[in-house]
Amino acid sequence: MELNYLAIGVATVLQFICGWVWYMPLFGKAWGAMHGYDRLSKEDQEKAQKEMGLQLGIQFLGTLVTTFVLALLIGGLPADWNTYGLAGFVWLGFVVPTQASAVMFGGTPKEWMLKKTAIMAGGSLACLMIAATVLSLFSN
Repeated sequence: MELNYLAIGVATVLQFICGWVWYMPLFGKAWGAMHGYDRLSKEDQEKAQKEMGLQLGIQFLGTLVTTFVLALLIGGLPADWNTYGLAGFVWLGFVVPTQASAVMFGGTPKEWMLKKTAIMAGGSLACLMIAATVLSLFSN
C-alpha cells in the first residue's frame, strides 16, 4: 500500500486550522469559561497564550498521527468503501468514548460535562471529515 504523504500533510495542516477556528472564534468564549480563562487578567491570558507552544506542537503531532492512521485504514479498505463512513466510525467508536471518559473523569465540573463533550466531539468530527475529504481528493 502506498501512502500519499503530501495528502497527509495537507490534511494535518487543515485540521489544525479547523481546530483553531473551532476552539477560538466558534467556541472560544464557552471553552474559556469552562477552563477559567475568562477569570484571568488580560496579561495572564496573553502569558498563557504565549506559553502554549509545546502543547500546540504536541497537538500537531497527534493530529499528524491520527491522519496517518486514517490514511492507513482508508488504504486497506475495498475501493467501494465510503471514506467518510470510515472516518465517522472511527469518530463514533474511538474518539467520542475516549473524549467523554476524559471529560467525565478529568475533573470537569458537572455543569460543563455535556457542553465540553459536545464541543470536543464536534471538533473532532469536523477534523476527521476534513481529513477524509483531503485523503479522498488526493487518492483520485
